[in-house]
Amino acid sequence: MKRTAAKRTAAKPAAAKPAAAKPAGRGPSRRALALIAGIVTALAAVVGAGVALARPDRVAAVDGHPVTRDELLFHLHRLAPAVQNELRNQYHLQGAIDWTARTGDRTAFQRLTRRALDEIHRDKATLILARDKGLIDSPDHADFLADLDAENARRADAIARGEVVYGLAEFSPEEYYSHRLTEITTALRQRLEPELGVTDAEVRQAFDADREAWSANATTYTYSKLVVPVPDGAPAAYGQALRRRVAEAGGLAEVAEREPGATLTTATYQGGGPAAHDRDLTAVLGGLNEGQISAPVPGTGQITYYELDGRTVDEQAAFAGYARRIRQSLIEEKFTQFLQRRVADGHVEVDAAAVDTINAEDARL
Repeated sequence: MKRTAAKRTAAKPAAAKPAAAKPAGRGPSRRALALIAGIVTALAAVVGAGVALARPDRVAAVDGHPVTRDELLFHLHRLAPAVQNELRNQYHLQGAIDWTARTGDRTAFQRLTRRALDEIHRDKATLILARDKGLIDSPDHADFLADLDAENARRADAIARGEVVYGLAEFSPEEYYSHRLTEITTALRQRLEPELGVTDAEVRQAFDADREAWSANATTYTYSKLVVPVPDGAPAAYGQALRRRVAEAGGLAEVAEREPGATLTTATYQGGGPAAHDRDLTAVLGGLNEGQISAPVPGTGQITYYELDGRTVDEQAAFAGYARRIRQSLIEEKFTQFLQRRVADGHVEVDAAAVDTINAEDARL
């Protein structure tokens, strides 16, 4: 029966059914739909790849560590206020900064971008060194963001438990960046102290190079102090006239004999006291040579002058008192130089095309 049916079908010419008889409302076949879907998917992939190439995630690298687009945007936004102030001061700009306008040989945004890349280079070099010394897990921006979230969560939990939280209850990214970098830099300097190698000889050499600066706390001053009351109703020029009389005299003792109500006293002072008056007195006496009279020190209803009669320095006590501070100063100096060499010796790659895709609007300026 099947074979007969096949013959019957073949016996009828195809022309018996006109082409117009095919239903007009019938859509494309399943095979056609599948083909169209494949083409659309392929086009979407191509377009997506084109967008990814036009806005790449990696815009630079420092010693092989990637600098992401988001990282650069973060620093552009963070540094914009400082660059704005510099441009206003340098070029006398008023009002809001037009980031697309040229300031000198570059646009304002190009200057900001250069600053951001320079700071990323410097800070990343510090973070890479901190990673190498075991102080942090990673120098990458994602690690910073994870630390920020963890720190804010820790502070929120502590506040919820009624505990005391010092500083901010919650850090912004910009605030935490400075806070974290300062903490890491301090820990790094402490970790590197043995390697920086400040010797006792270097400490002594620094002391000898500027003994006067390092000897304030071990200096004993003998001085005279003249207090002259300002008469009631004295003219505005009274102070200037008194200053001329002091300058013309042979010393404060001579002035005391001539000025009505003047009081002259002598005293000995050991420099380096913690009170504000001690610091002020050290500043006055420390700037005088023996026999020299200070500038007038105005007060309420009176004017005071100081005359240095003598000065002695206990160098042994001075060195003992300042050696630790000198050592820390030298360590800080060597640490700064060490970081500068790391930055100078580092390898930086910048994808200029990727950086150029970023504008002020992307950085929320």
